[in-house]
Amino acid sequence: MPWNMNDYPVSMKNLDPLIRKKAIDIGNALLHDGYPDDRAIPIAISQAEKWYNAASTEEKKDFQKAKAPQKEDTHTRNKNAKKLLTADVKVQYNDSKWQVISEGARQASDAFDTKEAAVTRAKEIAKNKAVALNIYKQDGQLQETYDYSN
Repeated sequence: MPWNMNDYPVSMKNLDPLIRKKAIDIGNALLHDGYPDDRAIPIAISQAEKWYNAASTEEKKDFQKAKAPQKEDTHTRNKNAKKLLTADVKVQYNDSKWQVISEGARQASDAFDTKEAAVTRAKEIAKNKAVALNIYKQDGQLQETYDYSN
């Protein structure tokens, strides 16, 4: 069920108001893509906090002035969202960075300077999605696999 600034999950109650607004916006887009509430909520909160920490003061001001998310807002549907929701996660070296990417995705969700940081983030994602995590060596060979589907 989509949310707005007056009707949102209790887990968003103690968030900074701007982070809450962003989490609601992200969460509504995830719901539109077919994510169930119990998966959309933690993803939306995590992504909103990440956005807040990386956003410039100007970006935050612009978003604060923007219209508040509404339950009936339209979002562009990602046709691959349902596939990506259950897709295994992998850590691979590409473009001088360690990338975290879901199998079948066009772009990485995260990129890190160190493999350790990428693996830490990939484990969080794989556990949240309850899927496998495949970790590759820099040369592209599979190093190890973790199965979080249980």
